[in-house]
Amino acid sequence: MGALAPLLLGDGRLPVGAYTYSAGLEPAVVAGLTRDRIPALLRARLHTTALTEAAAAVLALRAAVRDPVDYGPVQRALAARTPAAPQRETSATLGRGVHRLARRLAPDHPAVTALAAMRPRPLRPVTLGALGAVLKVSEEELAHAVVYDELQTVASAALKLLPGDPLDSVAWILAAEPDAASAVARALAVRTPDGLPARTAALTEQWALEHARRERRLFLA
Repeated sequence: MGALAPLLLGDGRLPVGAYTYSAGLEPAVVAGLTRDRIPALLRARLHTTALTEAAAAVLALRAAVRDPVDYGPVQRALAARTPAAPQRETSATLGRGVHRLARRLAPDHPAVTALAAMRPRPLRPVTLGALGAVLKVSEEELAHAVVYDELQTVASAALKLLPGDPLDSVAWILAAEPDAASAVARALAVRTPDGLPARTAALTEQWALEHARRERRLFLA
């Protein structure tokens, strides 16, 4: 894949189910978030959810290149830092899409076959680590991809939930670059599952719980 691999990981069209996910924007909008507050939401997620998931993906990538592959410690650490059940369920659902793509690309790769044996199902950052091993991306490239995916998911969902000038979404992402760079650096500095940041946002968790009970919704979460 060469230089295309990290670009693929950051592509919003990657067929892993993320298009059904708003990265918490829809629950936030229902709770009253307005368009002018989206940049603040992006910064908040970069310092909480995105940081934790990027670090977990990097830890999973490190596990994926060992023999034998054992994602258990990072899976358990990540689950413990995702206290809201709907968020864990959404992560597992998105992870299934990533796993499916990894199987399509390299069904016999040890990093991929190790996912199939996991119970409960692997969370999305764990499967992204496995996919990163298949694509032979670096830890930094993977961390950047996870962080960028968080940004572009919110920005893309905003076009449906809070329509406005599409150029705004570009500006939001560019303005978030310093916080994104910080999240990547901190994610790469995590050495063990025990050191995985426990960065959660209470309002985000509350909104996720309320969103899971709604019958009318556009996005899974």
